[in-house]
Amino acid sequence: MRYFNSMRKLLTTIIFLNLVIPVFPQRTNQAQKVDSLLKLLAVSKEDTGKAMILLTLASWYETNNQDSSEYYLQKGKALSQSLRFDRGIYYFYQQSSVLAYTKGNYDKAMQESQAGLVMARKLKDSLKVVSMLNNIGIIHGYYGDFANQLNYTLQVMGIIEKLKDSARLSGIYHNLSNSYHNLGQYKKGIEAAGYAVYLWSKLGLLNDYINRAYATLAQCYDGLHMADSALYYYDIAIKESVRLNDKYAEGAIYGYKCNLLAGMNRFDDMLAAAQQSLVLSKELQSRQMLASSLYNLAYAYFFTNNNKEARKTIDEALAIAIADSLSDELKNSYTVLSYIAAKDGDYITSITAKQKADSINSAFLNNQVLKTTTDLEKKYETVKKDDQIKIQQAEIKRKNTFNYILIGSAAAILIISLLSYRTFKQKQRLQQQRINELETEKLLTATGAVLKGEEQERTRLAKDLHDGLGGMLSGIKYSLNTMKGNLIMTPENSQAFERSIDMLDSSIKEMRRVAHNMMPEALVKFGLDTALKDFCNDVNQSGALQVSYQSIGLEHEVVEQTTAITIYRIVQELINNTMKHAAAKTAIIQVAKSGGHLTITVEDDGKGFDTSLLALSKGIGWSNIQNRVEFLKGSLDVRSEKDKGTSVHIEMNV
Repeated sequence: MRYFNSMRKLLTTIIFLNLVIPVFPQRTNQAQKVDSLLKLLAVSKEDTGKAMILLTLASWYETNNQDSSEYYLQKGKALSQSLRFDRGIYYFYQQSSVLAYTKGNYDKAMQESQAGLVMARKLKDSLKVVSMLNNIGIIHGYYGDFANQLNYTLQVMGIIEKLKDSARLSGIYHNLSNSYHNLGQYKKGIEAAGYAVYLWSKLGLLNDYINRAYATLAQCYDGLHMADSALYYYDIAIKESVRLNDKYAEGAIYGYKCNLLAGMNRFDDMLAAAQQSLVLSKELQSRQMLASSLYNLAYAYFFTNNNKEARKTIDEALAIAIADSLSDELKNSYTVLSYIAAKDGDYITSITAKQKADSINSAFLNNQVLKTTTDLEKKYETVKKDDQIKIQQAEIKRKNTFNYILIGSAAAILIISLLSYRTFKQKQRLQQQRINELETEKLLTATGAVLKGEEQERTRLAKDLHDGLGGMLSGIKYSLNTMKGNLIMTPENSQAFERSIDMLDSSIKEMRRVAHNMMPEALVKFGLDTALKDFCNDVNQSGALQVSYQSIGLEHEVVEQTTAITIYRIVQELINNTMKHAAAKTAIIQVAKSGGHLTITVEDDGKGFDTSLLALSKGIGWSNIQNRVEFLKGSLDVRSEKDKGTSVHIEMNV
């Protein structure tokens, strides 16, 4: 029994790494090397060497921890760009395209590869150009443009053969085998994959993704319906993946085995393989592999007569495929759902799911309809014997046609009704969504106007206080000091006069403090980072609270003034709340900016509170914080426990 094949391209991802200059080390003793790099990273200066350490760590983590790989990639990119380090930027694009591919984001993978090609040509490095051309060919294979994939691969092979670079040639033969597999030329695929394994073994490069070449061998044997050979090479590929700690490949290969084992009617083994693939996809946090693993598992439950678990599992797969727009996984999940629903007697769901699967792949439906029509025509053409048989056959055909018409009419009415109802509900949802969007937009506009008006009024009042009242008070002080030298006063009057001068000084200082709080001069002149530092210093000097301020990526960033003022007010209000209500001794403010993403964290060691009370809060302070976060289209998370302090985390795009 044969079924889905959407995972067939998952292992083509990393082939081009065999083409690049060997900046990234081989994957032997990976844990030790990662530890060494992390220690070296901790003491490195902000130079090109540190950039390459970050990018190397991203390469190490790509096959077993994609979140860590993404983290080090972004760090390496930021440092390379700040240093104008073109070689580091190239390696970022190279590794980023691989990571995007493994996550199922093929459009991003193509964009990153094309950007890497531009940078490779800027560096005038032919091997880097070859690497990006090869990767672009791989992505063409995903898009179904197999002829173009083969064309790119053969071009790259010609260049590498001229360079007589056997190490990189092995990777090209692996890529060639994938191209032949996609074109259905399985025998040529076996020859190319076998030669790739031979070169890797001959050169002693047994750590350069030899597991993936074995997987391609198995796929080609599977395509030739040589199940035992395919299973043999899949098992070798899994064993090699474990040795190399290549969890991504291991998970994908278990998915291939599910396909093969289903065709061999070995459903219990299929269930075990699907469960193993699911475990690995969760470790990797790969949404595409997770969706594929889930529908494999659901199909295995279906075959082992566990329809309850099958339905639960396929719903999980559909949720991921819909959320991430994974078309292959969505088509396959709807197909599995149609089988499961039919087995449960839920024929409406079964018909709807089948219709959705067919709409995703209409070409497949057309081929199936054509094949069915041809079979029926052949069937009726062969039934020509004697006259009695012809009469009986005609009667049977007439009855069947009548039954088909009745069934078809009923099915058509049902489908039309379902489609009409779905269209009506969809229009309702779109209209309501538009109304909600307009209401939200109107609310944000009003909030923005209020906040801007508030800040403008603060600025005006601060200027009036500082320039107007402040100047007048300073003039009065000067006049009194001048009069002091010309007046003859008793000791008591002299003492009262001095107290008046002191009170006037205190009034001037208080007026300046109020004006500064209304519109900090440092915020206007020097930006958000400096203003927040000054604010924390003022709080520390007051003795009411000890505040530790940390900023990441904000020192040289210019934040738009309205946004900066709003963020400053949020932090100011949070610290004021801490001083008023938390009975805290210390607090931490952390503001981090990476690209267009900014996070704010304010924590204290105070008495804490029940966060559910915030919904009932009528205080202006908390309402101001919420309004400002909504104005910036950010998210707000408050966590607090009794006697364990409070933590407020805010995220936004700026």
